[in-house]
Order: sequence, then C-alpha cells, then structure tokens
Amino acid sequence: MKQAYISVKMCVLTYVTSVLRDRSHIDETLRLAMEEKAGDYAAALERLRKIYHTSIKPMEQAYKYNELRQHEISAYPGRTLGDSATDGEITSKPMVLFLGPWSVGKSSMINYLLGLHDSPYQLYTGAEPTTSEFTVIMHGEKIRSVEGIVMAADSSRSFSPLEKFGQNFLEKLIGIEMPHKLLERVTFVDTPGIIENRKQQERGYPFNDVCQWFIDRADLIFVVFDPTKLDVGLELEMLFRQLKGRESQIRIILNKADNLATQDLMRVYGALFWSLAPLINVTEPPRVYVSSFWPYEYAPDTSRELFKREEISLLEDLNQVIENRMENKIAFIRQHGIRVRIHGLLVDRYVQTFKEKMSFFSDPELVFQEIVDDPDKFYIFKSILAKTNVSKFDLPNRDAYRDFFGINPITNFKPLSAQCSYIGGCLLDKIEKAITTELPALLSSINSGKQPGLSSCEATGCGEKPKNRYRKN
Repeated sequence: MKQAYISVKMCVLTYVTSVLRDRSHIDETLRLAMEEKAGDYAAALERLRKIYHTSIKPMEQAYKYNELRQHEISAYPGRTLGDSATDGEITSKPMVLFLGPWSVGKSSMINYLLGLHDSPYQLYTGAEPTTSEFTVIMHGEKIRSVEGIVMAADSSRSFSPLEKFGQNFLEKLIGIEMPHKLLERVTFVDTPGIIENRKQQERGYPFNDVCQWFIDRADLIFVVFDPTKLDVGLELEMLFRQLKGRESQIRIILNKADNLATQDLMRVYGALFWSLAPLINVTEPPRVYVSSFWPYEYAPDTSRELFKREEISLLEDLNQVIENRMENKIAFIRQHGIRVRIHGLLVDRYVQTFKEKMSFFSDPELVFQEIVDDPDKFYIFKSILAKTNVSKFDLPNRDAYRDFFGINPITNFKPLSAQCSYIGGCLLDKIEKAITTELPALLSSINSGKQPGLSSCEATGCGEKPKNRYRKN
C-alpha cells in the first residue's frame, strides 16, 4: 500500500512539472503590450544629462569628489561615497538585483519572468550551486553574450567602474543581451549564491565589495530564500549589513512555497522572520512574497490562489519601479548633487582654515596635519552646519578626509570664492540652482506631463552677471 501511494505521488509530481503555467498575467501586469512615449522620456533624459554636466560635474571635478573614499557601509545609504555619476548610469535602465543562498531559485525566477524556459538561452539551473558568475541580462538587438572585460571597457555602459575589482572578477562577470519587451525597460542581475562554508578569498575577488557596488545601483533588490535554506551564516549576515539603508528597495521572497503543506508553510514563514529579525533593524519590515516562481504548475493541494495573488503583487511592485524610473533618476542625481555640494563646502572650509592658520614661520605640513587630525577643534564641520543649508545627517565621515588629503595636497584646491567666471558663473551657485530649482522643476514637469525643455533664462542667459557671495565687498 505504501509503495502504491509513493508511486501515485511521483506520477502527480511528474505531471505537475510537465504542465506549464499560464504566463499571460505577466505581460498584463507589466503592460508589456503598451507602447511607451519614447520622445518625452528621451527629452527628460537629455535635460537631466545637461543639468548634471553643466551644474554638478564641474564641482565634482574641481574638488575631486570621486577620490573620496567610503569608511563605513552606512555612510551614505544607497550610494558609495565618492563615486561619480556617469552618462551610462544616467541613461541606464532600472536594475533589479537577485541575491540569496545557492539553489533557491534566483536563476529560475529570471527564466520564468522572461519566458526562457526550454529555450537555448535560459540561465542554467540545478539543485547544486550553479551560478558562479555575476550575470547581467539586458536588452539587445540580437541574442549574444558579452564578456566582462568588454562590458567594463565600454564607457557607454554603466559597468565601466567594475574594472577596479580586478581581472579575476571580470572573468566572473558576463552579460547576456536579447530582444525582449521587459528588458527594454529593466535590467536583471543574477548573482552567485551565498555558500556559508566558503571563504571570500576562495572566490578570487572581493565578493562583498562587488555586491555593494550592485546594491548601491539597484532600484529593486530581491533577496530569495526557499524552505530548506533559512539559516543565516556570516556571509549572509554581512550581506544584510550591506543592505542597511536600502530597506525600501528590499523585497524578501520565500520561493518554492508549493513544496509545503499550508501548516508547514506557516511554520517556515515564521522561521524566516525569526532568522531575519536581528538583521533588519527597522520599524517596518520589508515586504515578503510567498510563491513558487518557475514555469510549472503549482503542486496540487496547495494554496495556489494565494501564490497567484502574491506573484501578481510582486509584478506590480516591479512595474512601479519601471513606471517611476525617470523620477528615480532625477532623485538620484539630486541626491548626488547634494553630496558633491557638501564635499565642496568642506574642502573650501579646510582651505580657508589652512590659510588663516598659516604664518610666515609656520610649517605648512604640520599646520595642515593638525587641522586634518582634529577638524572639530577648528569647527570645520560645525561651521558648515551653521552657515549653509546642510543636515548633520548628510555629513560624511571625518576620517574620509584624512585619507582624501593624504593623496590630494591642500594646495591643489582653490577656495569657492575663486571658482567663478563671468561666462560660466560660480560653481556653488550653479550646483545650488540645480538642487533647489532645476531638478525639482524637471521632476514637476514629468509628473504634470509637460515636455521638459530649456527655460527662457537658460536659452538667452538673461544677461545676468554671476554673483559671488563668497567675495567680500
């Protein structure tokens, strides 16, 4: 009798895994049949590029913002301190990042969303650890694979900064281009599964640093688990530490949920929260989706209606990121501009303090070393808070400037009062105008449906002479 039961169960499972699930709801929820207004989007994108290049990048270059180093993961949640924006990042599509333990269904989920099952181009999946590379799935005119060294060398893409992680990593980076409606609007990144008994050195490249780079640029982060892999080890704990500050982008997925009976699923759901609770220290926990993301029908006698609703809810979440991609880019560039402005103000304050403390008999190195070692003694950071519209929560780590000035002598920088020209205007005025006026106006034009264009003053110049509020009358 027992053998007969097992035989029947195996037959049912074989039938289920041979019947493909209907995918029509994916196209409907993501509105893939609808044509986008490419003209309006392109105009807004070009306007955003112009604001960045004319108002933000000049100060970024003048004060070498890209050489500022991050000292703690949470220094600037959502972006690595000191990274510059690039044209590739401004024009890139929203990025969806898949993270989690090995063999929990990350690659299968991407295959399912793109309908790649049983095609020659599907991502390889299996019960053993299968994905050893960072795989970027993006849109292209034809199906082809792109080597990591090619992706890093192409400045038109947003992946050129990955070259800093070394050739060993670039050999573990691969791109796949294919014509697909969904990939016209979003880029997927599949990552190697976390294996807790493997040391990072064994990978041959700085795995956590690479993860951080992708985390900083992701618009949506799916952290995938399955009922058999709920334990949290050191590598997964480090990953959640890197996700700190990105809680609004994180979605937890409990995959392969149809492998369990309803009662067991409730227990597993509670165990997942119990494991993650110490790692996600926020008032409102991330959204958790419970379903089975692969192309086959749900197992019989499971909560298929619940799983279907959860899947549609996740697709709506993904669609929201796609719909808001222009607004997110504008917000990102404005946030980047705020950081560049703060950096410029701080360097200016260091320069002014150095000049004030220098005398004919002073040793320049000793004077500046004293300032860098104890900036609070000279009110470097407090003066910025007192005189400018800067939040104390946006100030970078003081130690970052000890390293910054270690490779950039203070004499290499001019004060902000000297960064003005009759034609180009003042760097500080331009970046403040971008932050307070131009970028919010561009955002408003997107939300109201108006086509963004040049303002009348931008087109004519309005005959204004640049003001320099740092120059004494």
